[in-house]
Amino acid sequence: MKKDIEIPKVEGVYMAVVEEYNEIYKTDDWNAYIINENDVDLEMILIVSRGYDAERETSLMRHKLDKLPAKSYAKAEWLQEDVFSLNNEFRVTFFQDGKMYDKKYLFRKNTINKNAFQPLPLMNTKGILVK
Repeated sequence: MKKDIEIPKVEGVYMAVVEEYNEIYKTDDWNAYIINENDVDLEMILIVSRGYDAERETSLMRHKLDKLPAKSYAKAEWLQEDVFSLNNEFRVTFFQDGKMYDKKYLFRKNTINKNAFQPLPLMNTKGILVK
């Protein structure tokens, strides 16, 4: 029965972490974004995130977006710098063209840093990208 369930491969959907200046609080904040580089909308997006290593684990954070239009991105979560020493996992589930998709994106511990910046698709900025 389980072998009969087909979950298609996720393509064109990424997670990124970006450092941005917060005008309200006058601070440099780190934010996680979901990017939809596809030509079709994503619907009912659920993002479950957590940080972990061998000894520690953060609380689960859950986020929901009703729709992420084609060729767009949306902020998913603010990140504290304290969690950069942990593995940061984002489990993303969504519907596209009536099919359910699911993928785990992992930012390994200590990989969220300015030395790892690269150009990000659609965002016109640099950050850390996981495909």
